Formats: sequence, structure tokens, C-alpha cells
Amino acid sequence: MTYAACFLPCRKGSQRIPRENIKPFAGFQNGLVEIKLNQLIAADYIDEIHLSTNDDEILNFASSIGSSKIRLHKRRENLSSSETSTDELVAHALELIGDDKHILWTHVTSPFVTAKLYDNIIKTYFEKLNLGFDSLMAIKTLHGFLWNNDGPINYDRKLEKWPRTQTLAPVYEINSAAFVAPSAIYRDSEDRIGEKPFLYAMDNFLGMDIDWPEEFSLGEQLMQANLVAV
Repeated sequence: MTYAACFLPCRKGSQRIPRENIKPFAGFQNGLVEIKLNQLIAADYIDEIHLSTNDDEILNFASSIGSSKIRLHKRRENLSSSETSTDELVAHALELIGDDKHILWTHVTSPFVTAKLYDNIIKTYFEKLNLGFDSLMAIKTLHGFLWNNDGPINYDRKLEKWPRTQTLAPVYEINSAAFVAPSAIYRDSEDRIGEKPFLYAMDNFLGMDIDWPEEFSLGEQLMQANLVAV
């Protein structure tokens, strides 16, 4: 079996939800980071979990788990501000994980991506490598009347002002639940996806990214009502 090494960035100091990553969530005392580490540890296709954080509370909790999969990294403060770019973290991930690896990048704020789903994502990634794709990213599919400031982006009102929604071209939104690529792409392209990523479509709830207080509350309600699994 070929494995993926997981990069799990987990910055301290969320402005929208204080202590977002480790605040109690739906009965989990250590919140989203507890859920995510449990999922990643249980995934068969993940052999390393590189947890990069500047939060001592998270480091202490993760250390207490005692899993041989977890690699703890105290992130430098110059990589831990709200101004830190994803491009900078791409280089950081490669620095931690190194060459000749397949890197799964995920977030604690995607609590409904289970171990089974991670395994399927990684398995699909390896299958798609053999079909000409060079990476994978998780997305949700949008069906509807989608506009930007210049007008509709997935239909032509000159042809039909209000087409049936079933006939509209789908548009995809990256949900940040998973990115998978070889280390070589991180090194050569300075990116977490390549030129031809496979778009892995996910159910909107499963790929939910918790970024705002109302999403935190909704996520708890979904979990407590057993509408999603962890």
C-alpha cells in the first residue's frame, strides 16, 4: 500500500471564533482538533500527520494522544499570523514532510471528513494518477443561476433568459477539505495542486468548512442530531 503524509496547519488566534480549533464542540472537549486527529489516525492510507501550530494548548493535547503517526511542529511566529499566505505554507509543508512523499493537506475545520472518506480520497488520488491527473482537490458542485459582476457565468441569457436548472453547466467551489499532490509539485510548482487536478466532488455537508460562528453552531447541531458522522 502507498501512503500519504498529512499536513495539518492549525493556527492560533482565530478572530471570528476565539479558540476555534480546540473549543469544545458537540461533546468533544478538545473540539475540532480532537475530532480531526482521531479521523486522521484511524485512516489506513495516512502514515504520518504533521501538525503545524503555534498554539501550545493544541500541542499539549496532541502530545497527550500518544499516537506514533503524529509529528508535532511548533510553527514559527512569522508563519502564524492572519497575514501568512497559503503560498508560504506550501513551502513550509514541503520543508516539514520532504521529497518523495504524497501530501494530503487538510484542515481541522472540516470535521465531517471521516477516516473512511480520507481513505477513499487518497485511494482515488492514486487511481487518477494512472489516468493522467497529477493531483486531487475536494470540491462541491454548484447547480444554479450563478453570476458575477458582469452577469451570468454558467449560462447565456441571449440564448435563454431562465433555462431549466437541470440544463445549467455545473460550477465547482473548492471546499478546502482535501488537497493531495506529490512533493514534487510542492517543490517545482510551489503549489498544493498541479496543472491537472482531479476534482473530487463531495456532499455539501460532508465538505462543510467551519469558518464563522453560525457554521460552528450548525456543525454542532448536525453532529448532535446524527445527520453527519465523525
